[in-house]
Amino acid sequence: MNQIYAFVFCLIALNVSAQDVSIIPQPNQLEIKSGTFEMPDTFFILYENSIEKSAAFLSDFLATNGNTVQRVHTADKANLILSHADAIQGKEAYTLSIKKDKIEITANQGAGAFYGVQSLMQLIRFDNQIPCLVIQDEPRFVYRGMHLDVCRHFFPVSFVKKYIDLLATYKFNTFHWHLTEDQGWRIEIKQYPKLQEIAAYRKETLIGHYNDQPQRFDGKKYGGFYTQEEIKEVIQYAADRQITIIPEIEMPGHAQAALAAYPQLSCTGGPHEAATKWGVFDEVFCPKEETFEFLENVLDEVMALFPSTYIHIGGDECPKTRWKSCPNCQARIIDLGLHDEHDLQSWFIQRIEKYLNANGRQIIGWDEILEGGLAPNATVMSWRGTQGGIEAAQAGHGVIMTPTSYCYLDYYQSDEPTEPLAIGGYNPLEKVYGFEPVPTELDKEASKYILGPQGNVWTEYMETEDKVEYMVLPRMQAMAEVGWTNPERKDFASFVKRLDDHFNWWDKTGLHYADKTLSIKSDFHILKGAVGVTLQTIHPEAAIYYTLGDREKLIKFQPGDTIRVTKDETITARAQKSGRQPGNRKIIAIQYHKGMGQKAVLKEAPSKVYAGYGVASLLNGINGSNEKYGDNEWIGFSGKDLELTLDFDTPTTLHSLSTRFFHGPGQWIYAPQSVEIYNLTAAGTYELLMQKEVEAGLQKIVPFEMEFPETTVQKVKIVVKRYGIIPEGGAGAGYEAWLFVDELRLN
Repeated sequence: MNQIYAFVFCLIALNVSAQDVSIIPQPNQLEIKSGTFEMPDTFFILYENSIEKSAAFLSDFLATNGNTVQRVHTADKANLILSHADAIQGKEAYTLSIKKDKIEITANQGAGAFYGVQSLMQLIRFDNQIPCLVIQDEPRFVYRGMHLDVCRHFFPVSFVKKYIDLLATYKFNTFHWHLTEDQGWRIEIKQYPKLQEIAAYRKETLIGHYNDQPQRFDGKKYGGFYTQEEIKEVIQYAADRQITIIPEIEMPGHAQAALAAYPQLSCTGGPHEAATKWGVFDEVFCPKEETFEFLENVLDEVMALFPSTYIHIGGDECPKTRWKSCPNCQARIIDLGLHDEHDLQSWFIQRIEKYLNANGRQIIGWDEILEGGLAPNATVMSWRGTQGGIEAAQAGHGVIMTPTSYCYLDYYQSDEPTEPLAIGGYNPLEKVYGFEPVPTELDKEASKYILGPQGNVWTEYMETEDKVEYMVLPRMQAMAEVGWTNPERKDFASFVKRLDDHFNWWDKTGLHYADKTLSIKSDFHILKGAVGVTLQTIHPEAAIYYTLGDREKLIKFQPGDTIRVTKDETITARAQKSGRQPGNRKIIAIQYHKGMGQKAVLKEAPSKVYAGYGVASLLNGINGSNEKYGDNEWIGFSGKDLELTLDFDTPTTLHSLSTRFFHGPGQWIYAPQSVEIYNLTAAGTYELLMQKEVEAGLQKIVPFEMEFPETTVQKVKIVVKRYGIIPEGGAGAGYEAWLFVDELRLN
């Protein structure tokens, strides 16, 4: 077994190509020239005053790199030139030309010059010999955002700046700063001091996962907030790096911390306290005049601080429980001629929008603001899939695409058992990289309203700065390429190779990141009388070796190979690449059962974002993760029952069916109502063998087993009846619950 650690690979010297230049995001036009530019001890820099900020930024970087920088005023004395050119179209466009004796960055505006500087800085970080090249580059999308939740866990100004530095390096132009939540209010509002004294702190914090039962708490007061002076400092810091900060002030839901400070703004009058666990809470802003006076005063101070065109007002996950029983709310509905509480939320959002519009600002809201009618000038942030974005774009509204299944970087990024605790889900690097922000359902005209993508970082399970870095790096870089690079220029294998240089740089600077490029990924196929297993890793230069069972013989897995499994088997595999530590060992333990290796068909396909290996996920002898409902062993359905037919090669005797269901109401996932198994009779009709209700308690993994009289079958049908609509008060109330199903074991 130790052989798996011992392989050494030879380095192969390759000529430099465009794919070998390690700039992220990939430039949209890059041509390699002959020769290299060797880093001099002294840079003689010439620049125009219109792009002085970018020149100063580059000069500071070169100084910290150990170079001397002197400004000169004629081109013949310069080996580094930053110049303005009207011919370059687009405020974020730039040209970078590197010759053997000179580097030149040309742009129309400061943003383009800054991005040219970022590309050059990346090249300098990686090597003292820079290939001669010409880059002509500009972004695909006008909006390229990253988000950070500082409410579930609070991070100091120093870390926020560090985060902004990363955004700038990878050419993001927007930082979405999530500043208010149920668990804490993080922005100083001078008119309302209790927001700092009370709302900024919670008495304790949940330990472990929200779905763990019984829930435990640490008993420690937790919180913090940013003063207005600190916020001004961060805004300027971001602006100097061509980043606009969009603040988010949540309303009408996710307001429990604010209501702890000012309970009179709720429907019940309190008392309330800042939430100590995660989820969705019934206490929301009551739409009465006193509330709007409060919110308008808060927004006045927010607008005085933030120069951004957009103010994010949340609008998501607002339970209507309190509104339904509130006399004030019901009177509002009648007085305004509204139909229901959904219309009341729409009216609430539109009233806030009018106030912000009157002050020269525009609103962004999560896609729930579509419910009850969209505010006239609102921009939608589509997070519950892409449908909200499609509807908004077709109606002529700006859209920022950030669906959970691609853009939520708080989801697990690996199926390795050593992964730190996360909220759930599964968003590996390749999935993030493969995100296409423009839905195919949109025609050319509607597609223009897709402003761009955003990566979201919710911090329920990110208690430290190191953990945030680990969760976002390198998925942030994948998101950067999604937002910047044209589809025809994207290449995942190239991206992974380019990451090698970035990993080395992050090592030198002490950044924490998740290197999963040598992780083993398995795929499964149903063969006749067997299960086929294939192995791969996302790094194009890695080799994979494996053993079977307890045997010592090490086998190299070749492209096109399939490991045929017909009994209980353990596959142990590992990837290696020259110059790198081996990837983590992958152990695939297969427990064979009678349902494997048989013809299986699903009546309805699972959701494409939770499809796993398709039907093979249900019949490959492997259980899914106890934490990651989005790994490939679980398959997910929304609005559909699972119905599977299994056609046996020969008559087979069965007496039991067992499986597991994921139950995470906080993630809109519910165990099903029941399971049924049918036998196809000689008459060609299905006869019920057994039906059993599913009993879901508080645990997130619901084991299920049903015994039935021993029966010889040729073909069976298994039906898993989904939960249905999420009840009032739960996260996602009124929507179909997700159904996640594990291995279907037949014996």
